[in-house]
Amino acid sequence: MPGKKLFSPKALNRTFKKEFKKVGWESLRIPCEYSREFYEIGYTPDPTNAGAFREMDFIKERLGVEVQFGKYAFMVYNVCAKMTIFRNLGHIDSGVEIVPTKRFANQMSTGVSYFEQIVWDLQQRGIADIDVPALILGIEA
Repeated sequence: MPGKKLFSPKALNRTFKKEFKKVGWESLRIPCEYSREFYEIGYTPDPTNAGAFREMDFIKERLGVEVQFGKYAFMVYNVCAKMTIFRNLGHIDSGVEIVPTKRFANQMSTGVSYFEQIVWDLQQRGIADIDVPALILGIEA
C-alpha cells in the first residue's frame, strides 16, 4: 500500500514482549526430543532437528499467553496444539491468544490472521476433550 502508514507486526510483538516482561511475565522454551520409534531400521534421522523447541510467549501463575501477528496457521496451532502441549507438560492450566481484529489486520504491513477467523473456526470445530480453556482476545490500535 504505497504511501500509507501501516503497523509492523514485528514491532508490535517487540512492544508486547517489553511490556509483559515489565510486569513479571516470562517466556518458556521447552526442548523437543523427537522419537526414533517410527523410523525404518538403519535410517538415520536428519541431525538438523537438534536444538528443536516449542516456546510460549508468556507464562505467569499457570496462565499462558500467545501474541500472534503472523500467519493464520500459527494462530490455530497456538490454541489447538501448543496450549495443550504446555498444559500436558504441567506449565499452564489455561491460555489467552491475543490477535488483531480484521479491521486492525488491514492496517498492518503484512497479511496476518485475525480474530474473526479463529472465532469462526473454533465455533465450527466444536469442543474436543483435549482442549485447554482459552480466551481469544481481538485487539485494535
